[in-house]
Amino acid sequence: MEQPVDMDRGFFRKVDVPDHAHYIVAFFVAVIGAVGVIGNMLVMYAFFSDFLMAITQSPIFFVNCMYKEWVFGEMGCKMYAFCGALFGITSMINLLAISIDRYIVITKPLQAIRWTSGRRTLIIILLVWIYSLCWSLAPLMGWSSYIPEGLMTSCTWDYVTSTPANKSYTLMLCCFVFFIPLGIISYCYFFMFLAIRNASRDLEKLGSHVRKTTLIQQQSIKTEWKLAKIAFVVIIVFVLSWSPYACVTLIAWAGYSHVLTPYSKAVPAVIAKASAIYNPFIYAIIRSKYRSVRVQMP
Repeated sequence: MEQPVDMDRGFFRKVDVPDHAHYIVAFFVAVIGAVGVIGNMLVMYAFFSDFLMAITQSPIFFVNCMYKEWVFGEMGCKMYAFCGALFGITSMINLLAISIDRYIVITKPLQAIRWTSGRRTLIIILLVWIYSLCWSLAPLMGWSSYIPEGLMTSCTWDYVTSTPANKSYTLMLCCFVFFIPLGIISYCYFFMFLAIRNASRDLEKLGSHVRKTTLIQQQSIKTEWKLAKIAFVVIIVFVLSWSPYACVTLIAWAGYSHVLTPYSKAVPAVIAKASAIYNPFIYAIIRSKYRSVRVQMP
């Protein structure tokens, strides 16, 4: 069992790696930060949490890479890790909310009409942020803790030190922020696909005189499915970005943290933070399709 980190003996220590390793990480972090901030500013209304992730994480990460160690002190480490957790979790739960919304619209259109309102949307957004805030505050309140990670140039929750608090937090976080939301998202899209397929088959069986009366409904379903596919691409990219990080934390949780090198912990962290830059690219690529879909909506 690994011993807890001694705050008086190198909490913010340097890692014995070549200087160019820090500079390579710094380069990628700088690119991620620049693209993430600029890209998400252009579509901030859709990807606000990604914008905050990019603007709070990349500049600090970059500076530490240049110094080859954490230079912002213990409080800076905790605040950096808190922001990374808050905005990362919020992005995941936002995607969950989007999936549930698409599921209701496509599989239960009558309920969706009653469900849709500005007030409900604001309530859902508020609940997403409260849920994410609770998980992010936990390490500051004593359930696990925030410490330097990888090359000691960024910070996250302590998934390495084998204590009951750290292990329980890591397991619960992975379950309730990653795997369970991913399972719900998969469920939603599976039944959305079945609903679209069944609706298409039913329309094919109708006579031509009836098809004209259902044309608007058919077009509406197709439109919602196109929007759902756009959201699905965003979700897949996000999950792929965070999967390496989830794997690393679970390896440590299982008691094999000794096999993790500074590189094996630093690289997944960079990949995870890069999730903040993908959405603007996806939005830009499919923007013309998105616009055409919105125009077609009744």
